[in-house]
Amino acid sequence: MIDAAALADALVFAQDEANHLGRVSQAMARATDYLLIDISNSFTKLAFASTDRIALRKRLPTERFNASFLRAFVGNRQIRRWVVCSVVPKKNREVRKAAGKTKVFWLGPGVNLGVGVNYPNPKSIGADRLANAVAVTTLYGYPAVVVDFGTAVTFDIISERKEYIGGVIAPGLESMTNFLYQRTALLPRISLREPRSPIGRSTIEAMRAGAIFGYRGLVREILLRIKAERFSRRRVHVVATGGYADLIGAKLPEIDTVRRDLTLEGLRIIANLNV
Repeated sequence: MIDAAALADALVFAQDEANHLGRVSQAMARATDYLLIDISNSFTKLAFASTDRIALRKRLPTERFNASFLRAFVGNRQIRRWVVCSVVPKKNREVRKAAGKTKVFWLGPGVNLGVGVNYPNPKSIGADRLANAVAVTTLYGYPAVVVDFGTAVTFDIISERKEYIGGVIAPGLESMTNFLYQRTALLPRISLREPRSPIGRSTIEAMRAGAIFGYRGLVREILLRIKAERFSRRRVHVVATGGYADLIGAKLPEIDTVRRDLTLEGLRIIANLNV
């Protein structure tokens, strides 16, 4: 004889499981609204995303980024739109080859950014810098400065009127240390990490101290001058991103926040503005 109470419990459990699977399925569908791609000189960053959040992330050297990798990364996912910012034009064709019939949205100054661009030649602004400007104003407010620690370190300034107004470009941390190794006979290649002391007791320790402490001094001085010229009487949000943001930026009191995915967040936000 069938236990009516047990049957009722089983039906409730089955319905709960069906509802759960439905929610999971919907979440997976939302997570494939976008494939976000940030192609930089040294590394390319990718992420699947919904309209409101980033999900799975991947980072690889740009020299290894190609159509075959992209096809394998996407697999069988159904993605509504690929959203790309690129500062390496020769890699753009790899995106086009892999995307096939899927729509690709290329970030540039002509799209709706939700941020004004007050700059003499907007086409000369790197697409990643525009993505950073959009992300910082949306997530943290404005006026703001984004410090992006990549192959170069860039400083991008957004005014109190929510306009991108310019920035600063300096050599990246790794570029500077590699230059020493390449141009001197006795200095070795070093790994970059926090020095134990500002006084090196070996060649490697001395180089590491010069690189890390010296680079923090460079960042601090540039931020000081930006604030003095433009924001002397205003609160300004300073956000760091990029590969060395944690190593350099996290210990600088002038930097309020480290957000490693800032550029990808900017791509997600811009995609939402240009549906």
